[in-house]
Amino acid sequence: MDLDFSEQIAALRSTFNDIRSVIDVDRLRAEIASLNEQATAPDLWDDTEKAQKVTSALSHRQSELARITSIESRLDDLEVLIELAIEGDDQQSADEALVELQGLQKVLGELEVQTLLDGEYDNRPAVITIRAGAGGVDAADFADMLFRMYLRWAEKHKYPVTVMDTSYAEEAGIKSATFEIDAPYAFGTLSVEAGTHRLVRMSPFGAAGKRQTSFAAVEVIPLMEEAATIEIPDNDIRVDVFRSSGPGGQSVNTTDSAVRLTHLPTGTVVSMQNEKSQIQNRAAAMRVLQSRLLILQREQEAATKKELAGTITASWGDQMRSYVLAPYQMVKDLRTDYEVNNPSNVFDGDLDGFIAAGIRWRKSHKD
Repeated sequence: MDLDFSEQIAALRSTFNDIRSVIDVDRLRAEIASLNEQATAPDLWDDTEKAQKVTSALSHRQSELARITSIESRLDDLEVLIELAIEGDDQQSADEALVELQGLQKVLGELEVQTLLDGEYDNRPAVITIRAGAGGVDAADFADMLFRMYLRWAEKHKYPVTVMDTSYAEEAGIKSATFEIDAPYAFGTLSVEAGTHRLVRMSPFGAAGKRQTSFAAVEVIPLMEEAATIEIPDNDIRVDVFRSSGPGGQSVNTTDSAVRLTHLPTGTVVSMQNEKSQIQNRAAAMRVLQSRLLILQREQEAATKKELAGTITASWGDQMRSYVLAPYQMVKDLRTDYEVNNPSNVFDGDLDGFIAAGIRWRKSHKD
C-alpha cells in the first residue's frame, strides 16, 4: 500500500496559500462583517434596490469565504485520513484518501483560475446573449442547444439565472436569447465564451446523409451597478412595446408588456419580456442598455480595439469553438486547443475545462 502523498499534499498547501493570499481572507471577513451590519439594519428594506444589492453582495462574499474555509478543512482532514490509513494499514482509508486528494486537486485548480480574474468588471454578474447565425433552421436549433448548455452549466454550479428575453424561430430553435447569471465573477468567468461557435452535424432538418455547418454568436457583457451607469437622453431612445411570445410565435401574454429599447446613435437594441409589467421590463432593459453603452464608452475612451463584448459575425472565418457531431465526435476550442471527445457532455453543461483553459489563455496573452 503506497500512501506517500507528501509531495502532492505540499503542492496543494502551496497552491492553497497562494490563493488565500490573493483572495485576502482578512479583507473578505471585514467586508462580510460590514455587509452583515448593513443587512441587519431595521430600515434596510425601506430601499428595496439597495437592500437587494447588500444581500446579494453579502451572499457572494459568504459563499467565497465558505469555499476557502471548506478547502482548508478538507486539507486538514485529508492529512489525518492518510495518517490513519498508514497506522492501521487500512486499504479502504487509502482509497478514500486518493479520491479526496484528486477531488481537492480539481477544486483548487478551479479556484486558482478564479484568482486570474482581475479585470475591471470580472466580479460582476454576466448578461449573455446568444444569436443564431448562418445556417438557417440548423443555426436556430444550434443557438437553442447553446442556450440550454449555459443554463445547465449554471444549474450544475447552483448559480441563479434570470432569462430576460427569448425570440423563438418559426420552425425550431431560437433566433436569440438573453439571460443573466448572477454569481461571483460570472462575467470574468464567462467572458471567454464570447465569440462565434460552429456546429457540424448531420442535419435533422435537411436531406438525409448531408452534413450541415451552422453558426451561433455568444455575447457576454458585465451587468453594471446603477452607480456605474451612464445617462442616456430620452430622445436618444426609441421605445417599442409588444406582447411577449412563446415557441412558434404563440402569444403568452395578453397585454403589451414586452419592451424593446433602441439606442438611436449607436443602433444598440435591447429587448426584455421576462417581467410581468411593462414598467419592470423597461427598467430591466434600460439597465442592460446602460451596461452595453458603458462598455462601448470605456473602450472608446481607452482608444483600444479590444472589445469586452466582442464584435461577432457568426459565420465562417472567425469561429472560436467547433462542435463536431459527424463524421466524428469532438468539441475543440480553436484558441487554446483544448478539446474533448464527448459533445453530449459539453452540451449538458460540462464547460469548466473549456472555461479554465480560456481564462489561462487570456491571461498569458495579456501578460
